[in-house]
Amino acid sequence: MTIYVGNLSYDADEHDLKELFSQFGEVTSAKLITDAASGRSKGFGFIEMADESQSKRAISDLHESRFMNRNIIVNEARPKGNSGRK
Repeated sequence: MTIYVGNLSYDADEHDLKELFSQFGEVTSAKLITDAASGRSKGFGFIEMADESQSKRAISDLHESRFMNRNIIVNEARPKGNSGRK
């Protein structure tokens, strides 16, 4: 399952994300989204976890929790292009 993580500190890196989510199970990938021009973090990223039940627990436990002095947003990632806007 792919998990969206938003409102991240600009100081967070992929290792920080992987470490945070590893407490819930196997993290298969951690991707921090960066600006193409500056290379600076855009403040969000994606985690992939092998086990769906562990993913759901991570979402439940980490949503709106404090991480690196920010209250992070954690939910199941939606497919690209499906923002829900009309």
